[in-house]
Amino acid sequence: MKLTISTKKQAWIHALRLRTLPLALSSIFMGSFIAYQKSGFRWSVLIMAAITTTLLQILSNLANDYGDSVNGADHEGRQGPIRAVQSGLIKPAEMKIAVIIFSILSLLSGLCLLYIALADIYLFLLFLGIGILAIFAAIAYTSGKRPYGYAGLGDISVFLFFGCVGVMGTYYLHTLSFEPTLWLPAAAIGLLSTAVLNINNIRDIQSDKAAGKLSIPVRIGKKAAENYHWGLIISALVLLLIFVFIEHAYGALAYLLMAPSILKTGWAVAKFETPEKLDPYLKVMAMSTLFCVLFFGIGWLIF
Repeated sequence: MKLTISTKKQAWIHALRLRTLPLALSSIFMGSFIAYQKSGFRWSVLIMAAITTTLLQILSNLANDYGDSVNGADHEGRQGPIRAVQSGLIKPAEMKIAVIIFSILSLLSGLCLLYIALADIYLFLLFLGIGILAIFAAIAYTSGKRPYGYAGLGDISVFLFFGCVGVMGTYYLHTLSFEPTLWLPAAAIGLLSTAVLNINNIRDIQSDKAAGKLSIPVRIGKKAAENYHWGLIISALVLLLIFVFIEHAYGALAYLLMAPSILKTGWAVAKFETPEKLDPYLKVMAMSTLFCVLFFGIGWLIF
């Protein structure tokens, strides 16, 4: 049964997709926890990085709502939750204005973050370029003449920005240094974030196929997409385990408390009967990723 949207206020709240915001914070928290252990943590960086990534996630959600409506993925046959523009309560032009507003807010917040964290002008410009690329990636996923999400490249973007850039970039802004082992937790969070997208794409496989949106599940088929999902979540858990033993951070093994919840999504994508039954596991996967990071970090701090 689809969610009913009856007012414009509800449509805007729904367009924000609040359940995705915890996922956006996971990489920021992971980078910050590791920075704290390396004695380079700064509260100002954590706060501004959290605000910036939240604004970027909202931007991505709004742009996705706009882009899928304009490019045809949100057609009448779509079986997933109804979108804000698709509902008719928000006009495409209004959503486009919201995308522009959040693009500006994301840029301003990012500039404040870089001003606080970096004194070197060349590093400032380098990270500014990365930030602008992140804004572009958020918009171009489903918007524009050639949205890369329709070519099946969304998984790569999520892995890079939610994992590598999010974790390692946050760590660097805290410490102004880099650790070779950082790629392990960075890749792990990237893989878990990609698993969230994969659940979304498996849910929408039929409607995406009809709209010509060539997501990974559309390209490889549902059965292979199920195996792909198992590969994502198991690889992520193993990479975190390797990091724990390399760093002798045994308290961080607390992250394994979330393993059953994460693995549960693997069974869900294999056994769901209708898209509506799979949809709740998007929230399960997103929240499990966040709590995995929190247990990892807090366990490392305590023990």
